[in-house]
Parts: sequence; structure tokens; C-alpha cells
Amino acid sequence: MLAQHIKGGSMSSFDYDLFVIGAGSGGVRAARVSAAHGAKVAIAEEYKVGGTCVIRGCVPKKLLVYGAHFAEDLKDARRFGWNVPDCDFDWPTLRDNVLADVERLNAAYTSTLDSHGVEVILERATVSGVNEITLASGRTVTAGKILIATGAWPVVPAFPGSEYGITSNEVFHLDAMPKRVVIAGGGYIANEFAGIFHEFGAEVTIVNRSDTILRGYDEQVRDRLLQISMTKGIKFLFNAPFEKVEKQEDGSLRLFMTGQPTIEADALLFATGRVPHTRGLGLETVGVKLDERGAVVVDADNQSSVDSIYAVGDVTDRIQLTPIAIREGQAFADSVFGNKPRRVDYHCVPNAVFSHPPIAGVGYTEGEARNRFGTIKVYTSDFRPMKNVLAGRNERALYKMICNAETDVIVGLHMIGPDAPEILQAAAIAVKAGLTKQAFDDTVALHPTMAEELVLMR
Repeated sequence: MLAQHIKGGSMSSFDYDLFVIGAGSGGVRAARVSAAHGAKVAIAEEYKVGGTCVIRGCVPKKLLVYGAHFAEDLKDARRFGWNVPDCDFDWPTLRDNVLADVERLNAAYTSTLDSHGVEVILERATVSGVNEITLASGRTVTAGKILIATGAWPVVPAFPGSEYGITSNEVFHLDAMPKRVVIAGGGYIANEFAGIFHEFGAEVTIVNRSDTILRGYDEQVRDRLLQISMTKGIKFLFNAPFEKVEKQEDGSLRLFMTGQPTIEADALLFATGRVPHTRGLGLETVGVKLDERGAVVVDADNQSSVDSIYAVGDVTDRIQLTPIAIREGQAFADSVFGNKPRRVDYHCVPNAVFSHPPIAGVGYTEGEARNRFGTIKVYTSDFRPMKNVLAGRNERALYKMICNAETDVIVGLHMIGPDAPEILQAAAIAVKAGLTKQAFDDTVALHPTMAEELVLMR
């Protein structure tokens, strides 16, 4: 029997006011806030509550990044007077501690939903009508609004033997640390895991089918990362599409690329992009428009081509970032159930690559700024961080500020160096607010820091 309840002063014959499919960052925020606004909400998740970011993405990856930094920190400590012996790295210890923290966060997210009165259904859910959802158990439920928040999924290229590779979904569960790792791709995931594996002692090769890493990032900054990575010993093969992969008797892999020598590896990690996770959800059968990559096409209010169905987060393929998904979930809940219409502002979104060293940026790259404004001014600071000097490391940081030459307004800020993402978060506020270069010049430097370079560029 359908439950009847009062919502917004009218009788509803739906089981729920809102049914969310996918309990990642965007779905959880939308469910929690909608329930706080008085809606009757259920959320379905086929794996674990928390989504890509918490379960198999930014959170566990950042913990691996922290772990990887100790490799150089322990060596540097000797230059600072610490009698540090040669240390061995134990992958299972870090792996298990990271996975335990993932379980903690999964429980925390579930508890938050429970405390807000959201019904959590740990089953796969598909759309079987404009107001109907079918669960894996066969049960059907109805909802006034359906929100798709199923995120994105790693792409595995199609060629013979590609099944022997892994993706970022499986990399956190490796039984042992491979000695030779090949990473397919040139984006942020590829470069982040290249740094992680390298610091853990693996021999790392990045194989990219194009001639560019980190496409879309500022060219000067990404070139600096390439230079530093190669100096560290990470190898790069460009214009090298895969032909096939063969598995050897000892479990190792033999990789064949067009125009390149054969490579032997113990692990092949595909970091070749992510596509919206909509396959098999039944969206096309009820008239929801998808684009050529499978993304749910939505308007500025997150509404699809079907009035009762909305989507937020990576599944819309707008900007695949966790904070964007959270803001979209918040905007959806406030607009649809909170009587507080709002939209997400996608201009000037900061980003980071937790490579080794990390990259961070906000606003236009130099190339984009030239195309957009014509005349620009570019200020740079190319320096060796104080810690690197005493540690005997030649690795240099690069900060880059891009201004509209006519107005002096800062339109882009890009950095590579230690703690660049931590520094950029505050600086991004200034760029988002439209401050000028003069505002930075007028600010007294905080010395001695790396961040002071932002106010010393002339």
C-alpha cells in the first residue's frame, strides 16, 4: 500500500518526496538537506555510502600521498640533524590503515543520513518510470522527485589483454606493492599515482597516447611537473597507443605499444578518464536525455529532460569535482524542497593535482587569458623553497599570476610546489573576488614562507 503523507500542505500519494540513486558526496548532501527541509527521503547505494571521493578517490588517495611524502622527508631529516636510519616501507600496513579509515567515513556518512531521517537502502536501484524506482530485490517504490547522483566510472580502453589492468577502483586493494608499474594516461590521476608509486619504491612509466600531460592546465606549470618527474626517475612515453597486453607465466605483464619498445611490468593502471555512470539505470527508457558520453543533460537547476528527474555531480559531466557535487546537491535541495532557489556558480573553480610536488590553480591559464582578454600581464616567481635548499634538493617551485592588462584584475593564479593546494585555497578567494595585482602588492609579506612569493611578484 502506498504511504500517504502531508508535504507542503498537500496530500502526496508517493512513497517518498525524494528518492536519490547514489550515496556519494552530491547525493548525500541533497538527501540530508532535503530531509532537513521536511521532505520524506530515501537514498539507494549498491556499494558503500560515501561515493568515489570517500571510498575510492580523493580521501584514500590523499592518505597515500601523505604516506608517500615520508620517503623524501625521512631522507631530508638527516640534513636537519636527525639520525634517521634506512627505513623499509610496508604497503599492507598503510593499505589496511587507509581502508579502515574509509570504513570509518562510511559509517559516519551513514550515521549522518540516519540522524536526518533519511532511509538508506543498500541495494542497486534503477529508474522504471518517471516517478518509479525498481530495487535489485524486485521491490518498486515511487517518488515525487528522483535524483540521479551515481557519479562517474573509470574508463578501460578496449584492446587485447586490457582486462589484465586495474583502475583507481582497485588500486587501494593491492595485495603487494608492485616493483614495476605502468600507468596509462596523462591526466591528474595518472600523475598523482605516478608520484605515489615512485615514492613507494616502484619503477614507474607513464604511457600516454598523446604528447601532452595534464591537458587543460597551465602549460608552464605542467611542463615544470614533467621536468621534475623525469628528474626523479619517472619515465614517460608519449604518442604511444596500446596494441595489446600479454600475461606471463610468472604473473607479470608484457605491454605492446605502437612505435615503442615492449615494456614488462608487474601492474598496469588505467588512468584514462572517467565517464558518467549511467549504464543500466533505465534513464533512456523514461525519456531522460543523455549526451554522447552518457551524462545526464540538465539545466541550470539540475533538472533533466523529464520534469521529475534531476541529476547532480559527476554523472552530469559538468565539472568532476567533489565540492561541485556537494554544492549542486545543496542547490537542488534548497531549490526544490527549501523554497530557497539557488544555482551553482561555475566560474573560477579552484583545482589541484596531488602530484609530487602538487599543482594548484584557479581561473584562466595563460593561453586562455590571451584568447579571452587579448592583452595580459604575467608575473612569475621561480624559486627554491627554503626547506629544499637545506635538504640539498634542486627542485624549484613556480608561482604564476595572470592579470588583465587593462584593469590589473587577477584572472588566473597557478602554482607548483610544496603545499601549493593549501596556499591556493586562500588565494583563490582573492581571484574569485576580482581583486587586482595592486591588492596583493599592498599586502605585507608573511616571512619566511613560500606563500609570501604571492605578494612579492613585481
